[in-house]
Amino acid sequence: MPRVLVDSQISQNVSTAGAVAIPATTTPALFGTLGLNTSTAGPNLSVHFTATVTLSAVVAVLVPVTITINRVVDGVSTTIYSATESLPVGTLLLTTDVLTITGIDLLTTNPGFVVYQAFVSIPAGLAVIPTRVGPESFEAVAFSD
Repeated sequence: MPRVLVDSQISQNVSTAGAVAIPATTTPALFGTLGLNTSTAGPNLSVHFTATVTLSAVVAVLVPVTITINRVVDGVSTTIYSATESLPVGTLLLTTDVLTITGIDLLTTNPGFVVYQAFVSIPAGLAVIPTRVGPESFEAVAFSD
Protein backbone atom coordinates (compact mmCIF):
# COMPACT_ATOMS: atom_id res chain seq x y z
CA MET A 1 0.00 0.00 0.00
CA PRO A 2 1.38 3.46 -0.80
CA ARG A 3 2.49 5.82 1.92
CA VAL A 4 0.25 8.89 2.36
CA LEU A 5 1.05 12.26 3.82
CA VAL A 6 -0.73 12.79 7.15
CA ASP A 7 0.65 16.16 8.33
CA SER A 8 3.81 18.30 8.18
CA GLN A 9 5.13 21.26 10.13
CA ILE A 10 8.20 23.49 10.17
CA SER A 11 9.65 25.36 13.14
CA GLN A 12 12.04 28.08 11.94
CA ASN A 13 13.82 29.55 14.96
CA VAL A 14 16.22 31.70 12.91
CA SER A 15 16.03 32.00 9.14
CA THR A 16 19.25 33.77 8.20
CA ALA A 17 22.94 33.52 8.97
CA GLY A 18 24.12 35.90 11.67
CA ALA A 19 20.61 36.76 12.86
CA VAL A 20 21.41 35.75 16.46
CA ALA A 21 24.43 35.34 18.71
CA ILE A 22 23.48 32.83 21.41
CA PRO A 23 26.30 31.00 23.25
CA ALA A 24 25.85 27.23 23.11
CA THR A 25 25.33 25.68 26.55
CA THR A 26 25.71 22.35 28.34
CA THR A 27 22.00 22.50 29.12
CA PRO A 28 20.05 21.42 26.03
CA ALA A 29 18.55 24.55 24.45
CA LEU A 30 15.21 24.25 22.66
CA PHE A 31 15.44 25.60 19.10
CA GLY A 32 12.40 23.98 17.50
CA THR A 33 9.01 22.67 18.53
CA LEU A 34 6.08 21.54 16.41
CA GLY A 35 2.92 19.47 16.60
CA LEU A 36 1.54 16.94 14.13
CA ASN A 37 -2.11 15.93 13.82
CA THR A 38 -2.00 12.15 13.32
CA SER A 39 -5.70 11.47 13.98
CA THR A 40 -6.35 10.48 10.35
CA ALA A 41 -3.33 8.19 10.09
CA GLY A 42 -3.66 4.51 9.30
CA PRO A 43 -1.37 1.76 10.57
CA ASN A 44 2.41 2.01 10.32
CA LEU A 45 2.70 5.66 11.28
CA SER A 46 6.16 7.15 10.78
CA VAL A 47 7.47 10.66 11.29
CA HIS A 48 10.47 11.83 9.27
CA PHE A 49 12.39 14.83 10.62
CA THR A 50 15.30 17.11 9.77
CA ALA A 51 16.99 19.68 12.02
CA THR A 52 19.72 22.25 11.33
CA VAL A 53 21.83 24.32 13.73
CA THR A 54 24.64 26.70 12.74
CA LEU A 55 27.58 27.47 15.06
CA SER A 56 30.49 29.88 14.88
CA ALA A 57 33.77 30.37 16.81
CA VAL A 58 37.20 31.94 16.43
CA VAL A 59 39.60 29.46 18.09
CA ALA A 60 40.74 26.20 16.46
CA VAL A 61 39.25 23.36 18.52
CA LEU A 62 37.04 20.33 17.98
CA VAL A 63 33.71 21.00 19.65
CA PRO A 64 31.25 18.13 20.15
CA VAL A 65 27.72 19.35 19.44
CA THR A 66 24.64 17.25 20.19
CA ILE A 67 21.23 17.59 18.59
CA THR A 68 18.47 15.74 20.43
CA ILE A 69 14.92 15.15 19.22
CA ASN A 70 12.17 14.42 21.77
CA ARG A 71 8.65 13.15 21.20
CA VAL A 72 6.03 14.53 23.61
CA VAL A 73 2.73 12.66 23.99
CA ASP A 74 0.28 13.55 26.77
CA GLY A 75 2.98 15.66 28.46
CA VAL A 76 5.53 12.81 28.57
CA SER A 77 8.80 13.60 26.79
CA THR A 78 10.86 10.74 25.30
CA THR A 79 14.19 11.11 23.53
CA ILE A 80 13.86 9.37 20.18
CA TYR A 81 17.01 10.58 18.43
CA SER A 82 20.37 11.97 19.45
CA ALA A 83 23.41 12.72 17.30
CA THR A 84 26.78 14.15 18.31
CA GLU A 85 29.22 15.58 15.82
CA SER A 86 32.66 17.00 16.61
CA LEU A 87 32.80 20.16 14.58
CA PRO A 88 36.13 21.81 13.78
CA VAL A 89 35.04 25.22 14.99
CA GLY A 90 37.49 27.97 14.14
CA THR A 91 40.94 28.11 12.55
CA LEU A 92 42.12 31.36 14.14
CA LEU A 93 39.67 33.00 11.77
CA LEU A 94 35.94 33.19 12.32
CA THR A 95 34.40 30.02 10.90
CA THR A 96 30.85 28.79 10.71
CA ASP A 97 29.73 25.16 10.72
CA VAL A 98 26.27 23.87 9.85
CA LEU A 99 25.11 20.66 11.54
CA THR A 100 22.12 18.93 9.95
CA ILE A 101 20.53 15.67 11.10
CA THR A 102 17.82 13.51 9.56
CA GLY A 103 15.91 10.71 11.26
CA ILE A 104 12.68 8.74 11.48
CA ASP A 105 10.38 7.97 14.40
CA LEU A 106 8.50 4.73 13.79
CA LEU A 107 5.51 4.99 16.10
CA THR A 108 4.01 1.73 17.34
CA THR A 109 0.75 3.42 18.32
CA ASN A 110 -1.03 6.49 17.00
CA PRO A 111 -1.48 9.11 19.72
CA GLY A 112 -3.73 11.32 17.51
CA PHE A 113 -1.51 14.36 18.14
CA VAL A 114 2.21 14.34 18.77
CA VAL A 115 4.67 17.12 19.61
CA TYR A 116 8.34 17.03 18.65
CA GLN A 117 11.08 19.21 20.13
CA ALA A 118 14.64 19.80 18.91
CA PHE A 119 17.47 20.71 21.32
CA VAL A 120 21.14 21.59 20.89
CA SER A 121 23.90 21.30 23.52
CA ILE A 122 27.64 20.97 24.02
CA PRO A 123 29.51 19.03 26.74
CA ALA A 124 30.72 20.67 29.94
CA GLY A 125 34.32 21.76 30.42
CA LEU A 126 35.08 23.16 27.00
CA ALA A 127 37.62 25.98 26.88
CA VAL A 128 35.90 27.49 23.84
CA ILE A 129 32.15 27.95 23.68
CA PRO A 130 30.78 28.25 20.14
CA THR A 131 27.95 30.65 19.36
CA ARG A 132 24.66 29.73 17.71
CA VAL A 133 24.38 32.15 14.79
CA GLY A 134 21.58 30.76 12.61
CA PRO A 135 19.94 29.51 10.64
CA GLU A 136 18.17 27.04 12.94
CA SER A 137 15.23 25.01 11.69
CA PHE A 138 13.27 21.86 12.46
CA GLU A 139 10.86 20.04 10.16
CA ALA A 140 8.72 16.93 10.63
CA VAL A 141 6.46 15.05 8.22
CA ALA A 142 4.07 12.23 9.21
CA PHE A 143 3.23 9.38 6.83
CA SER A 144 1.10 6.26 7.18
CA ASP A 145 -0.39 3.43 5.14
